Amino acid sequence: MTAPENPAQPELPAQPLSTVDALVQLSFLVQGALTRIAAEHDLSVIQVRLLGILRDRRPGMLELARHLDLDKSSMTGLVTRAEKRGLVTRERSPHDGRGVLVALAPKGRALVDRCAAEAERRIADLTEPLTATERDRLRDLAAKVLVPGPFAG
Repeated sequence: MTAPENPAQPELPAQPLSTVDALVQLSFLVQGALTRIAAEHDLSVIQVRLLGILRDRRPGMLELARHLDLDKSSMTGLVTRAEKRGLVTRERSPHDGRGVLVALAPKGRALVDRCAAEAERRIADLTEPLTATERDRLRDLAAKVLVPGPFAG
């Protein structure tokens, strides 16, 4: 096997990837980018996911646990660590006196905005070999696969 002419462009396999292989390898690329962003901000991937969920909502602990697939004690520990770093706050639910909502604190908002911008840039770099039409098609196909997937809503 010879080295590719352009080292930035990986060599294509002799046979096309199966759909599963292509999606798994693509998920590895995306997760790798998110892992590096998390590490650069002294966060775990699960903390990045928590902050990402909180970008546009103030969910209760149970809803967060469902989104992150965590049990109650793990969820409590995750939120407590983020709260100690000044990234999130807990608020009493206006609809349920026993309920607690989790929201981004100003420091968390600034961090999530930086991480989101970095993720946008790095993941856009992954699709750079595609034409604009191909990127639109990839987005549309991914959206079709995701709805009504496990992270919808």
